[in-house]
Amino acid sequence: MKITQMSWDSSAGWKHIYGDTTITPQLILCFGSRSVLTDESHYYYLHKNYPNCTIVCSSSGGEILNDEVHDNTIIATLIEFEKTTIKAMVLDIISTEMSFDIGQKIAQELNKPDLAGIFLITDGLSVNGSQIVSGLSSLLHNKIPVTGGMASDGENFEKTLVGLNAPASSNKVVAIGFYGKNVKIGHGSMGGWVPFGPEREITKSKGNILYELSGRPALTLYKKYLGDSADKLPSEALLYPLSIKSTIDSNDETVRTVLAVDEEAQSLTFAGDIPEGSVAQLMYGNFDNLIEGAENAAEQATINTGSTEQLAILISCIGRRMLMGQNINDELEAIYSYWNKKIPLTGFYSYGEISPHQKTGECSLHNQTMTITTIGES
Repeated sequence: MKITQMSWDSSAGWKHIYGDTTITPQLILCFGSRSVLTDESHYYYLHKNYPNCTIVCSSSGGEILNDEVHDNTIIATLIEFEKTTIKAMVLDIISTEMSFDIGQKIAQELNKPDLAGIFLITDGLSVNGSQIVSGLSSLLHNKIPVTGGMASDGENFEKTLVGLNAPASSNKVVAIGFYGKNVKIGHGSMGGWVPFGPEREITKSKGNILYELSGRPALTLYKKYLGDSADKLPSEALLYPLSIKSTIDSNDETVRTVLAVDEEAQSLTFAGDIPEGSVAQLMYGNFDNLIEGAENAAEQATINTGSTEQLAILISCIGRRMLMGQNINDELEAIYSYWNKKIPLTGFYSYGEISPHQKTGECSLHNQTMTITTIGES
C-alpha cells in the first residue's frame, strides 16, 4: 500500500505534500470546505490526472492534515493498494425516513464473502445517521467494521456536500467496501465529555426529534441551560451534547448533538435517534479529557500490518473544535505523536461519527467523539 497526499489553497493552488507522486491510486479521499468544494474545477482536476481512480469527496468543518487543521482548503489523500480491491457506491437521499432503507441497500450491494470493512460518508443534515447504521447492521455480520462520518458545514448548518466520481452535492451517501484477506482495518472512538445536571427521562420523541424531557418542552430546557447563549442555537448546542442511556443503570451510553431547532414545536433535531423512554443528561467538555480521549482512540485503532505504510482517517465532531478553539491542534498532536509521526493523518470535523461501539462492538453513530479508522495491508 502506498500513500500520497496533496492539498489545495487559494494562494498556492494544488501542491504535493507527502509520498510518491508516481503512484497509481485506486482511491482518493478528498475533504474540503463547502465553499471550496462548490467550485467543480477541483474535482475535475483530480479526475483529469487520475481518470481511472475512485474519487470520494466530503465537505468539512475543518480539514485535518497530520497534526494541523486547515480551513478553506482541500486535502486529498491518494491510496494505491497492492492486494486489496474496493467497490464504491452512491445513493440519493430523498427523505430522512429513507435512512434505514439506505443502510440496507448499502449492505446488500457491498456484502460479499471477502468484505473486510465499509467506510461511509453521508450528507450531514438530511439523514438520520443512526438509522443508516441500523440498516447496515441488520444485514451485516457484526465482525465487519463500518466506520466513517457525516459531512459538515462547520458552524453554519446550511448545506453539506458529498460526492462519488462527480462534483460533490447535497443529499448523497457514499460507501466504500474494502475486500481481501490482506487489508487490515482498525477503529477507535472516544469522547471525553463530562455529564452534569439531573438525568431526565425522554418522555416524547420520534426518531431523531426530541420533543419532551420529563414532560417539559425539550427546547425550553435546553435554552434554560444555555442562558444568554440560547440565541446562538443550534451551533451553541454543540458545546452541550446529550448523553443517552436506555436506563439509569445501563452502560450503553451514546452521545447526541443538536442539528436543528423548531421554535414552534419546541423540539430539537439530533444527528441520530433519541429513543423515547431512555435517559438523557447534559454534558460539557474538558480540554484535558478531550485530548486524552483522542489519544485513547488512536490506541484502540492501532493495527499491526508488518509495515509502517498505513493511513489514519480522523473524523472528529465540530463541537470539539468549537470548544477547544485555537487549542484544537492539541488533539491532533496527541494522535500524531502516539504513532511517532510515522502514519499520515487525514480527515475532517463532522456532524457525526460512525464506528463500532467500544463496549458492545455494535456499529453506532456517535457524536462529540474523535473517531479514527486505520487502513493498511499485510
